[in-house]
Amino acid sequence: MTEPNDAPLLELLTGGLERMRPSERKVASVVLEDPARALTYSMAALADAAGVSEPTVMRFCTGLGFAGFQSFKLGLAQALAIGIPVTHSAIAPDDTVEAMTSKIFDHTLSSLDRTRRALDPARVAEAVDLLVGARNVLFVGLGASGIIAQDAAQQGVLFGVPCAAPVDVHQQYMAASMSAPGSVVVAISNTGRTTSILEVTERAKKNGAAVIAVTGGPGPLAELADVVLVLRTFEDTDIYTPTVSRLAGLVLVDVLATAVAVRRGPRHLERLREMKEALSAFRGSSEASQSLDIL
Repeated sequence: MTEPNDAPLLELLTGGLERMRPSERKVASVVLEDPARALTYSMAALADAAGVSEPTVMRFCTGLGFAGFQSFKLGLAQALAIGIPVTHSAIAPDDTVEAMTSKIFDHTLSSLDRTRRALDPARVAEAVDLLVGARNVLFVGLGASGIIAQDAAQQGVLFGVPCAAPVDVHQQYMAASMSAPGSVVVAISNTGRTTSILEVTERAKKNGAAVIAVTGGPGPLAELADVVLVLRTFEDTDIYTPTVSRLAGLVLVDVLATAVAVRRGPRHLERLREMKEALSAFRGSSEASQSLDIL
């Protein structure tokens, strides 16, 4: 028996409904309607709830790649442990704050898990290699992607080289125009099709800069890049659903910054430690002075 698909189970069920036999689709509908309740069912109970036979339930499980019913239930339990995907937790206008809180956390956790599963570690390692060898780094992005770029620049001390993340797109273009061999441009765009980001990236590329693309999938930006980091998230079109590609990008920045800092060796890490100690003392002094001023 083959192993289950790597996609999260509930996402796999949703995407596979049209390919299922009508009787198996009934089983899937019962599971998707209330996954937590379905987890408590025996095979006979699930068959009864779906109005099908037990062999149909078994065929449903094996059709998804599971060895049997118990293996399927284990997969369902694991899916619930990381939260229910957005397709099963869409926010409704009449939801309570408590319900919204639960759904948004479910949405975020399951989306980040999807990103982790889909992210190619080899491409991340290639990006780290480029950043370790960089003379300077330019982060560019607009909107939510611009927030990721700003966070990356905030962590410039970890990267260990001059970092910039201009907010204004004209400044981004000017910075790209001044790039040269040894420069690295990290271009961030979930769609990979934002015209101004493509133009900035093309300009930097012409000047000899290496390009790392952080994007949601194939597209013009990926085609321009030397290294492509694909962040797959549950980006739903529901008006109430928060955008989680921003959160995935922030986590990726943490991964890159940490990996580069470690690769730069003990001396760099020691300087970072000294900087953090000095910063803690600086903050303490500022707070003390503020308290005295208030008094």
